[in-house]
Order: sequence, then C-alpha cells, then structure tokens
Amino acid sequence: MEFKVVFNFIVWDINPDIFVIPILNHPIRWYGVSWALALLLGQQIMFYIYKKEGRAQREVERLTIYVVIAALIGARLGHVLFYDPVVFSQQPLRILAIWEGGLASHGAGIGILIALYFFVRKTNVKYLWICDRLVIVTALTASLIRLGNLMNSEMVGIPTTLPWGFIFTSIDNTPRHPAQLYEAIYCMLLFFFLLWIWKTKRQDVKQGFLTGWFLIILFSLRFMVEFIKINQVLFEDELPLNMGQLLSIPFVITGIIILLFPGKKEKIGAVYAAHAKPNKEYPKRISIMDMFTVI
Repeated sequence: MEFKVVFNFIVWDINPDIFVIPILNHPIRWYGVSWALALLLGQQIMFYIYKKEGRAQREVERLTIYVVIAALIGARLGHVLFYDPVVFSQQPLRILAIWEGGLASHGAGIGILIALYFFVRKTNVKYLWICDRLVIVTALTASLIRLGNLMNSEMVGIPTTLPWGFIFTSIDNTPRHPAQLYEAIYCMLLFFFLLWIWKTKRQDVKQGFLTGWFLIILFSLRFMVEFIKINQVLFEDELPLNMGQLLSIPFVITGIIILLFPGKKEKIGAVYAAHAKPNKEYPKRISIMDMFTVI
C-alpha cells in the first residue's frame, strides 16, 4: 500500500484488500467496508430522523430491508442491462453474480424508487415523505461508495496535468482526474445540505422538495463529471454522450417535475400521529446522530 506525491502528482498504489481472514482465506475489501459503513450510518440516521419526527422507529428496520435488497438487485440488473446486455442472452446466470462486481448506481436508484412504492403500501407513510428523508441517507451512501471505488482504483478519470492528478499504478503511470474523489466530495456536501434543510426548513417546504433538489443536483453533477471519466465499456465510445450521462438526464427531469408539482405541506408527525405506538420495541439508545448532532 502506497500513497505519496511525486513530481506534483499523487501516486495511488492502494491494495483494495484490507486483510485476509485466516483459514477462510477470504479478503476483506475496502469496497465492502464502505458498503457496510454506509448501511450502518444510514440506518442510524434514519432512526434519528424517525425519533425527531415522533414516528414509529420499528419501520426503519423494514425500510432498511426494502432498500438494501432493491439497491443490490437494481444495481446489478442496471449494470447488466445498460453496460453488459449480452449477459441476458449468453450467460443469464451471471446476472446473479453480484460478487463479480458490476453495480450501476442508476439501476440502484430505480430499484429503490420502485421498492419504496411497495413500502408505502404497507405503511402509513406518503411516498414523497419517505423519499425526502431517504435521499439524505442516499447522498451519504453515494459518497462512501465512491470512496470505495477510489480504494479499488476503478472508475478513474481521463489524463490530466493538474497538480492533484492521481497516478493509479494498477492501471498505468499516467496522471488522471480522481473522478471518484470528485463524486465523493460533492455527494458528501449534498448530504450536509439536505440534512440542514431537513433540520431547519422541513416545516416550511412541501413534500418532494428535498427529493427534487437531490435528483437535480446529484445527477447534474454526475453528468458533468462524466466528461472527465473514462468510458466503462467500449460501445460508449460511439455514443454522443456516455451511458452515465444518458441515464442521468431522466433523473434530472424527474427532479424538476417533482419541484414543479410537489406534495402538500404536512405537519411534523401527522402521518403517524393517530397510528404510532410508543417505541417499546426499542430500548432507549444513544445513536450516532445523538452523539454527533451535525449542523
């Protein structure tokens, strides 16, 4: 593992494996840890949100199951459909091979949006209400996963002469844009921005406000960063825009539509006021968000 600055460029020679489990001979990878950390922090933040809004915290565990399963299935199917469609006809069993890598964030987003439709049918929550809370967690998750991509030296940028260019030694000796780091940074900033709105303005904005701005900001920035990223598959070289950009456009349009036609304002706790039971199912806990009350 090596990280150093040479001739004004950053040499990135990081082993994607943190360590190997003895006997099992199974590596623990930075990418897997980033997913696990995203899941842990995301669930804790949702517990915090539900607690602050007087909602039944038991729904968070059910929501976590819906989101995790939908994200994994959607990300894998999205990758196969958008980037490697030949798998459907030639090697259909490989569609299930999540461990091989190949997860598309756009597919994960679609999967989660579909899963939330079924989630709200089982609970007393409105669709845009849960979306407005979940996008906060999603921004943080996206940032952590992009850091995992950085540790894997994948999804790299095009060559650059800028002094913060990264030399990914596992690829070549050419200084490149650390596109994963760019995405990790703007996703983290978006997380704090959305969290700030939720903490200070949620009583004043209509349902869908956070969701709309999340979609517009995240995927507009994703669209722009794609210009300095290398294409993931060869057929993208023949396209006027790469697949990441083409898939980002519908999300931006959806965000604009949500802002133009938002839901109604709703009093805090109104959805569960008549249905929520005391949170006896959870002992009093000190969550990560209680210890670190951001903003």
